[in-house]
Amino acid sequence: MTIAQASLFLVRLLAGTGVFLVGVHLLTANIEQLATGKLKELFGRTAQRRLVNVGVGAAATALIQSSGVTTVLIVGFVNVGVMDLYQAAAMIMGANIGTTVTAQIAALSAFPITTYIQILTFGGVMMSMACKRDGLKKTGLILAGLGLIFVGLGLMSDAMKANRDAIQSVFEAVSNPLLLLLAGVLLTALVQSSSATTSVIIAMSVAGLTIGSGGNEMLFIILGTNIGSCVTALMSSASAGTNARRAGLIHLLFNALGSALFLALLLCWPGFMDATFRRWFPAPATQIAMFHTCFNTVCTALFLPLCGWFVKTSERLIPERQAPAPLPATFLDERMLSSASLAISQLEKELVRLSDTAMDAFRTGYRAFADKDRELIPPTHQLIDQANGICQGMVNYLIRLSARSKLADERPISNLHSNLGDIMRIAEIADNFTKYAQRSIDGGLDFSGGVMKELDGMADRVEELHALTKRAVLERDPGLLPQIDRVEEEVDGLRKALIDRHIQRLNEGACRPESSGVFINLVSNLERLGDHLTYIAHTVRQDRAG
Repeated sequence: MTIAQASLFLVRLLAGTGVFLVGVHLLTANIEQLATGKLKELFGRTAQRRLVNVGVGAAATALIQSSGVTTVLIVGFVNVGVMDLYQAAAMIMGANIGTTVTAQIAALSAFPITTYIQILTFGGVMMSMACKRDGLKKTGLILAGLGLIFVGLGLMSDAMKANRDAIQSVFEAVSNPLLLLLAGVLLTALVQSSSATTSVIIAMSVAGLTIGSGGNEMLFIILGTNIGSCVTALMSSASAGTNARRAGLIHLLFNALGSALFLALLLCWPGFMDATFRRWFPAPATQIAMFHTCFNTVCTALFLPLCGWFVKTSERLIPERQAPAPLPATFLDERMLSSASLAISQLEKELVRLSDTAMDAFRTGYRAFADKDRELIPPTHQLIDQANGICQGMVNYLIRLSARSKLADERPISNLHSNLGDIMRIAEIADNFTKYAQRSIDGGLDFSGGVMKELDGMADRVEELHALTKRAVLERDPGLLPQIDRVEEEVDGLRKALIDRHIQRLNEGACRPESSGVFINLVSNLERLGDHLTYIAHTVRQDRAG
């Protein structure tokens, strides 16, 4: 092969690889966006049953065509405490099975019908350009991505066929199992996709190329790709919490041990490929794809009962930090920003955490007033500062999400911004209560037991309103709104009734005039707190409408 021929071959091979990777990206990115709701539902079924979690991991990966994306999301969920390490370990094993679907699709390139599948590239692009609905546009891009995968595989295969003799002489010289394993690791780490590396190997087989003697050598590269696929999860977990880093390590341990086990098998059984997959399947591309599926399925079956060992080993290798961060755990994770639906779901949980903090500040401030306890004022201010910190973190996260989101996500993002304002008004009301407490203590203001009982009753109705609002937000249930509105009307009625009775006591001389400012403002603040909770609850209906 001359230098000119080698250059032309390299250009055609890289062009085919580039087209293939663009196709995979289009397919993965658009399926992920369309399937985020289903993906969220799948990850929501994180039962303690291991087989269920394996199925969830496999289904999610088969759905979005990327074990890297699935594993990164699993690491993210572990980082924010949505799932534990035992659930994550089983899901990671399932993700390894799901990722073999891409290789099975690539194996179809060995059959003549795939030439016609390439027309999907044109049809999908036309569909995306002609359709106005966002869902249909994404469907068109998915079809275009599928077509590009086969166009890229065809280009790679054609480039190899044109130079088969020269390339074959080079590949025949490479037979060292460890060298081939390392090549698989490095290539996969470089492109961050085991599916891409496996598909290149499949394209080689379609072109009639073999590695080494044509025995098990090609399988050693497949084993290496499974180890190299861990790079994405390890990079994702490097800056995350302890459990997230453990999840990344579990992924590496599982894949490395499985590859080591099969490496020993292939070394001890040089005729493995001839005795099994070559006998069972006629097409070389199908043989490689089926080995990939078999490898991951067998490893999962063997290691699933050892989930506890993987978790304990990861805990020993990555011990808990001696000085945990003083701030409470957050539901927000950078990894979720790639999926608006998942990010919004986590923001809603963080919103509830913020509302709980603001309500804790209110309760502490209210008790400072009711008990005339100055010592409760500083803890109230600490809770308010904590709420401000959570709010700022959410605002920053929302800004980054807005920059990546689509038009359809604007309404829930806008509602979250609005809800933040309402919750921070609750924190301000808590601050007002510390001022009422201070004025009551300094001014020697006393309220009778009957008056305090009435105020406690109104505060209890506000607490009920908060509990209902939390349910409405977390369950996204507009059916709770009529009940929320009834409680809010009761709070409004109590405000009027309490002020009327206070004026009556003033007229009768049973109450000191200087207490009016504190009492009326306090009751009005309780009513305002109920209003803000109701505003938050009603954004659930707006999200549904959007």
